[in-house]
Amino acid sequence: MSEVVITLFEHAGPVSRRLPDEVGRALAASGIVEAAPDVCLPGHWVLRAGSRVGAVAVTVPGREPVTLRITPKVPIDRLFFLLGYSLDPRGWRDGEVEVAEHRGLLSALAHAFERQVERALGRGLLQGYRSTDETTLVMRGRLRGSDQIKHRFGAALPVEITYDDFTTDIPENQLLRSAVDRVLRLPGVPRTIRTRLTRQRARLADVTPLPRGHTLPDWRPTRLNSRYHHALHLARAILTGSSTEHGPGSLHIDGFLFDMNKVFEDFVCVALREALIPYGGRGSLQAGGVYLDEAAAVRMRPDFVWYSDRGAPLAVADAKYKAEKPKGYPEADLYQMLAYCTALGLPEGHLLYAKGSVPHAEHRVRRGAVTLHQHALDLAQPPASLLAATRALAHRLAYSAGGAGFERGQPDRPLTPPPAG
Repeated sequence: MSEVVITLFEHAGPVSRRLPDEVGRALAASGIVEAAPDVCLPGHWVLRAGSRVGAVAVTVPGREPVTLRITPKVPIDRLFFLLGYSLDPRGWRDGEVEVAEHRGLLSALAHAFERQVERALGRGLLQGYRSTDETTLVMRGRLRGSDQIKHRFGAALPVEITYDDFTTDIPENQLLRSAVDRVLRLPGVPRTIRTRLTRQRARLADVTPLPRGHTLPDWRPTRLNSRYHHALHLARAILTGSSTEHGPGSLHIDGFLFDMNKVFEDFVCVALREALIPYGGRGSLQAGGVYLDEAAAVRMRPDFVWYSDRGAPLAVADAKYKAEKPKGYPEADLYQMLAYCTALGLPEGHLLYAKGSVPHAEHRVRRGAVTLHQHALDLAQPPASLLAATRALAHRLAYSAGGAGFERGQPDRPLTPPPAG
């Protein structure tokens, strides 16, 4: 049975494709793309991609499988830069994993992940201590006295014990094993990459895969697991992006998607936080504790708030990756930013877009003392240029926040950054 492959482009116009009604209804219900029956062509569905990119496979018993591929607007290597920098800004290196040769997003993802797993496991699997609770006839480790009394009523055997094992079955390896399994199930992974991933899974054969739907285990970056860091960051992104799996009845949807809204938001917020470090204070992503009203009943979560060392808000920014109006930016974003500035008591607010019709727009609110800025970041520029643009924006935020006191470094104001070099 042949496979039907449908290719869509992120935020492109709608297209009509022949699809079984079960598949069309499943795509419409999933929210992966906009899908509706084509009233002009029976048996066809009108499909339109939004901000999600990647691939999903839809399987209906007795029918040919359908694979839906959604191509991002930005080049593949640029997407991986945005993702990699937001996951690990200190460890990012330009060109560390070459993905430009891969035209498809899924093949590039599989290649990049396999290379990182190879670097992580090349010197053998990491080992660590894992605490295990067990009921046994042999005493080892520590007796769990309360459980012994509760479950055994004081009987000598069996005993309820806890012991520590030095093993490879630890969270770091479990995350890698589960992500390898996940990538091997994705549609469109080239055979050569699939073969290399199968070898990596053989290395992790004694590691327990994580149950689907469960919370991913935490791991702490240390000197001992430093060679795992990049692979673990990407593994978590892969496992988090696998939420498209579901099986309503006999129909099954399985795939992997990046939400470009989230990718852009994460990059902007992390890049701003890193760029503002020389000025002092601290950057808060998805800042909590911000309320519109005095009763704290209307909660707001700005994407990024920069606070002074004393906890006073200095600047607020929001990332907006979406299609803009032909002649400018959406007004609703301005209303939202005005609410943030009002609640935080800030005279300026900053909206950051992925590309724009103008590089910068400024709006001074009537009968008020608030100025709203709209900035455009061109994601097509090289990574070094994109980071330089973010640093320039951070300097602008710092100067606006400090005003006349910026150069003097007043106690509750950001300090002048150290000279370059």
